[in-house]
Amino acid sequence: MIWRLEAMSEGGFEGTVLGTLVMPYCSGMGNLIFAFVLGAKGGPGAEVLTNCLVNNVTNLTLLIGLPAIFWPMNVLPEARGKKKKNPKQETERKINRLSLLLTLTAVLFFTGVVWAMGRNGKLGSSEGLVLVGLFLFWQCFHVFEVLKNNVRKSKSFRWSTAFDLLLLGLGAYIIYLSTDWLVNWISGIHTGFISAKYLGWLSGWLMVLPNAILAFYYAWRGNPEVVYTSQVGDGHICIPLCLGVFALYHPLVLPPFFNYGIILLLLAACGHFIMVALFGRLPRWMGWVLTAAYLLFLYKGLGT
Repeated sequence: MIWRLEAMSEGGFEGTVLGTLVMPYCSGMGNLIFAFVLGAKGGPGAEVLTNCLVNNVTNLTLLIGLPAIFWPMNVLPEARGKKKKNPKQETERKINRLSLLLTLTAVLFFTGVVWAMGRNGKLGSSEGLVLVGLFLFWQCFHVFEVLKNNVRKSKSFRWSTAFDLLLLGLGAYIIYLSTDWLVNWISGIHTGFISAKYLGWLSGWLMVLPNAILAFYYAWRGNPEVVYTSQVGDGHICIPLCLGVFALYHPLVLPPFFNYGIILLLLAACGHFIMVALFGRLPRWMGWVLTAAYLLFLYKGLGT
């Protein structure tokens, strides 16, 4: 997946847009298909929401916090050392920072909308239609951003882009088969931790593994803006798209720790926004705070 992502980056996708528009479908396809499978089978909606909360909270806390502990997470050119930078590169990084702030703002907006719609304890088909529509509008915005950027820089997509999308479609089908098998297998187990009771948690952890690989790889590569946007963009697949898809099938009843998970997501997004907007980086101490917040989330969520 990283191999083809690198090729797409060279073929017309800038780092921030790559993380927002392309990577989420690679790393978040499992969550989306999980929502489709449970919706088609009439599975419990609470497990879908648990899956989405586990995915998003892990992305915004653990998978951004841990790389910040080991590598610099600087998205401003001024924060990347005293060596004189190319003015064109500096401008590009400033634009990437603004794009990142916009993406974090979308997290606050999407999460807030889900919280407002779920105050009655469930999400119905009308709410699902609104959530899917919001996601599609957000994606259309980024598609036109890519097209404008390519026109501005006299770039065009390579023919291999179609090949990349074909590979993605093949991977999606394989994920569908494996997810369907996973749901059937876990649903037949009723005792122990690996059982139907914790289907949302187990699937959320399993499907967040690709995100972890991307986060650590691009942090090691020195591309913190891609680390940020890949994790935040993957969250957009879950909230609002996955929740909206399931709600179109069946009403989605909210689990007991819904409010706590939503509040933690909002606080984490606000923290990232402040750090990026004011300082242009995520300090190491903030990485420890985010990691501790994730451990508290596990304690609260699994304890209910």
